[in-house]
Amino acid sequence: MGWGFLSPTINLSPLDCLIAQYTHKWYFITHSTKPTYTVSSHSSMEALFVNQSPSRLKLSQKHTTTRTPSLLSLSSQLHLLHKPSYPTSLSVSATIENQQAPPPLQFQDYDEDESYGEVNRIIGSRALENGTGMEYLIEWKDDHAPTWVPSNYIAKDVVAEYETPWWTAAKKADDSALKQIIEADDGRDIDAVDEDGRTALLFVVGLGSEPCAKLLAEAGANINHRDNTGGLTALHMAAGYVKPGVAKLLIDVGADPEAEDDRGRTPLDLAREILKATPKGNPMQFARRLGLENVIRVLEEAIFEYAEVQEILEKRGKGEKVEYLVKWKDGEDNEWVKMGLIGEDLVRDFEAGLEYAVAECVVGRRTGDDGMNEYLVKWTDIEEATWEPEENVDSDLIEEFEKAQMRVESKAVMEAQLSGGGP
Repeated sequence: MGWGFLSPTINLSPLDCLIAQYTHKWYFITHSTKPTYTVSSHSSMEALFVNQSPSRLKLSQKHTTTRTPSLLSLSSQLHLLHKPSYPTSLSVSATIENQQAPPPLQFQDYDEDESYGEVNRIIGSRALENGTGMEYLIEWKDDHAPTWVPSNYIAKDVVAEYETPWWTAAKKADDSALKQIIEADDGRDIDAVDEDGRTALLFVVGLGSEPCAKLLAEAGANINHRDNTGGLTALHMAAGYVKPGVAKLLIDVGADPEAEDDRGRTPLDLAREILKATPKGNPMQFARRLGLENVIRVLEEAIFEYAEVQEILEKRGKGEKVEYLVKWKDGEDNEWVKMGLIGEDLVRDFEAGLEYAVAECVVGRRTGDDGMNEYLVKWTDIEEATWEPEENVDSDLIEEFEKAQMRVESKAVMEAQLSGGGP
């Protein structure tokens, strides 16, 4: 079992769900209008690994507290029971294009010896370092300056009034609603996190919404943000939920395709794991396998450049750690490459003990006994030219030979015409 498979012990209502198995938990991300998601514990599965064989790939150059103080509500008189360890005064300013910025507003943190009036509303938010929680900028009904307050100090209904539209839009991948909230410029942190450190970007990517992902990226979302349940990035979500289009969009806007999760897996590693675990020959899984192959192709293109291997020179390592010393046709330095990144035919020939020779050019062509073309190849390190089947000869050398033959034949025709006195 893995990404996209339901736990047989859990009964779900007919909601559209995305399921991700990771670090001892199944996460169910619903499409309902509720701003929450259900978390159900389930034992983790053993990691699955796969070595795909893409042909000839070449590597490119918590804010936590120990006590529960009174919650801030819309109607109660407030008194701080515990003073957070934040700076005593903060200021922010906004720059308006082609206009002079207004004087910065002065914000404060709680004073443990001061009483506060009623909460008017939340006028801003920001995620704590490493996405371990949230704090909100409270506007008071009295003359107190707006104050930054950790979320666990604020009544849930106050937070919900501010956050519900945002998370509902994200979990429904509603790009129109997200755009409206972003354009409202209400001081909201685009990288606001839930209790698992996940941002809106991770949700919309898991749902495969390219418009939402593009909107959030353009609004300044952290493309490489890692959640707190396994270090998953948006690209991991695109790989796990088989969203090749979103994966390409993320890479185009600067996502790191080699970012690792808490288990050391890149998005490419994750996609390969899932492909290996997806049954072959099952018509119900055909589209899933095709999608995974597309995700893998997108990620490989972002990490590797394709280059022709001239020959394999040496081998080292055992099991999954086998590497081969590769000589490239483009003249680049020889390089040790993992087995899974080299064409299977090249590895098979090397293991069978077949020797490579370097062809200089093709000097002749004939039709073999099987009716297929054979070419006479001149070698750089062998004196005698040999006849080789077409599949064993470099296509570029064959093309050069055929062009040369056409020039020779054209010249012969012209000479014959001249010697005959006419066309």
